[in-house]
Amino acid sequence: MLQPIGDRVIVKVKEEEEKTVSGIVLASNAKKKPIEGEVVAVGEGAYASNGEKIPMVVKKGDVVIYDRYSGTNVEYEGEKYLVLHEKDILAIEK
Repeated sequence: MLQPIGDRVIVKVKEEEEKTVSGIVLASNAKKKPIEGEVVAVGEGAYASNGEKIPMVVKKGDVVIYDRYSGTNVEYEGEKYLVLHEKDILAIEK
């Protein structure tokens, strides 16, 4: 598995439905970009200007909601992931 660096997080993206409620199949360009996924790896945290390590809030296994246009899409061993900074995570589902 990939290990993120600093305050980065690797998320397995939850794919959006390809059909509407009424059963209409959506074209790939008509679907909204996903904003939810499961954290699969977490970096060690960022460092403050005084040298202190800032601990990560999210942890492996958390289901998170993130900014729609944040992060970098990565494919690793046939799976699609999103690598983003912890600051781009908006909420953790409880």
